[in-house]
Amino acid sequence: MMLDVIVSNMALTWLITAVALGIAELLIPGVFLIFVAIAAAVLAAVTFAFPDLPLAVQLAVFGAWSVMTVMIGQSWYRDYPVHTSDPMLNDRAARLVGEQVVVTTPIVAGRGRIRIGDGEWPATGPDTPEGTTVRIVKFDGVTAVVERT
Repeated sequence: MMLDVIVSNMALTWLITAVALGIAELLIPGVFLIFVAIAAAVLAAVTFAFPDLPLAVQLAVFGAWSVMTVMIGQSWYRDYPVHTSDPMLNDRAARLVGEQVVVTTPIVAGRGRIRIGDGEWPATGPDTPEGTTVRIVKFDGVTAVVERT
């Protein structure tokens, strides 16, 4: 009985799906489900206009609209990036650039070790004796590139 109501009114089903996906987007961090919700809302409008559309066609249209809205969303976020007050929040290595640190193992032939916080890290740079203060210029993977201060 309930299945008959759902199948007979697919526009309402797709609209409920769109709302559920929109709510899930609010509850689950990320920016993905909103585009799938938009696709479901578009399909709700299509099935409202064409109520006899077969389920296979509806699913194909939903898949096509999902891909299209996700691609539009990707281009939107690429063209209009979200600005933050702390752009290096999740890039710990970038946050260390410019820091002055101490050489713990002499840099000889371009390789040595430095102390960052409570740990030692590999470093590359000009030959430098132990105990010298150097500045981090950049990171090459997990290796700090340093220069003398």
